[in-house]
Amino acid sequence: MFAIKEAPVTGKEIRLSKLFPEGKNAVVVAMDHGQTFGPMDGLVNYQQAAERLQEADGVLLAVQMIAHTGCLFHGKGSPALIARLNWNTIHCEPWHYKQAFTVKSLSAAAAMAAGAEAVLASLVLQTGDERHDAENVRVFTGLAEETRQLGLPLIGEVFPAGDLRDHPEEFHDYIKKTCRIITELGADAIKTFYTGERFEEVTAGAPVPIFALGAEKMDRQVDALRLADRAVKAGARGVVFGRNVLQASDPGAFLRGLKDVVQGRAVPEEAAALYSLE
Repeated sequence: MFAIKEAPVTGKEIRLSKLFPEGKNAVVVAMDHGQTFGPMDGLVNYQQAAERLQEADGVLLAVQMIAHTGCLFHGKGSPALIARLNWNTIHCEPWHYKQAFTVKSLSAAAAMAAGAEAVLASLVLQTGDERHDAENVRVFTGLAEETRQLGLPLIGEVFPAGDLRDHPEEFHDYIKKTCRIITELGADAIKTFYTGERFEEVTAGAPVPIFALGAEKMDRQVDALRLADRAVKAGARGVVFGRNVLQASDPGAFLRGLKDVVQGRAVPEEAAALYSLE
């Protein structure tokens, strides 16, 4: 399992360590959906949404939206700012894109100048076309080289193409293999799907911190907490949740409950009862 060193010695280590308060697991909130969803429930009023996220360890967003976050990133104890560097058609869920064409949307230097303490870039493989896969790798490794030169941590986002999520065994195999591949292509941490009972194979196969994502909004908040609990017990160093936080009836309360679960202070049912979660 990945462990934060007691004394980080490189720029990447120093910046990445800020995501893990006192070495504990991290809770990151994703609010970058507007790049591919447009105005989504929970993010129509962007500044109002941002103001509820002060207790997050990190917040993922588009650099262009920093101006609309109020004082979210100001001062000691504020969340780490994580900026997305590439744009991938696979995230355009309302338009049902499937092929995962990727383009660079921001340089690592521009992200750092805007205040980012870490950045994120996605990689999709097994698209059905080897040239397409190679182009996606070219985009990712180009960004990885930029971050290496700047000492800026790069979170690699592992996503599938097509309908792979409908086939659990193949999906797990893809996530396990691609997490190792993206590590060797330059990722310092990984954001990916929780694949179920064998998720420990994913965390064991990649020697960097892995964050489990929350994906679609769940009907019951306690079920989202249970997903987070299972992921960290299988070796994840935290979670990246978006809609399950932003679209909660009380995002602040859900975020506090999620942190209690991810950082080992409560089991899901205890946290749900403590914060009156559904």
